[in-house]
Amino acid sequence: QVQLVDSGGGLVQPGGSLRLSCAASGDTLDYYAIGWFRQAPGKEREGVSCIDFRRGSIYYADSVKGRVTISTNNAKNTIYLQMNNLKPEDTARYYCTTDYYGTCSEVVDFGVWGQGTQVTVSS
Repeated sequence: QVQLVDSGGGLVQPGGSLRLSCAASGDTLDYYAIGWFRQAPGKEREGVSCIDFRRGSIYYADSVKGRVTISTNNAKNTIYLQMNNLKPEDTARYYCTTDYYGTCSEVVDFGVWGQGTQVTVSS
């Protein structure tokens, strides 16, 4: 069973940048999809980005496309989410999440989550 620890959130002004990190342990990720979803108070979960190591594909939500980049280290045990040109509507708690044989289109329903990290975009 994979365990996830996510970090890197904070308070940033509009137009600023943050890099979220997700450290994975307990298994290799070769057959996993791993990514991020976010949830703001009173709103539904929204998939943000995802890597499918099994298929070799990457997913970005339309709301973040062009502003967000997902990447991994060579060991594929740490996932990064670089977020640029942040907007107030990006304010949410961001969760790293993964699933064995997962599909990125279902990232909001993956079974393993990190504890979440808060991103607040405000002037």
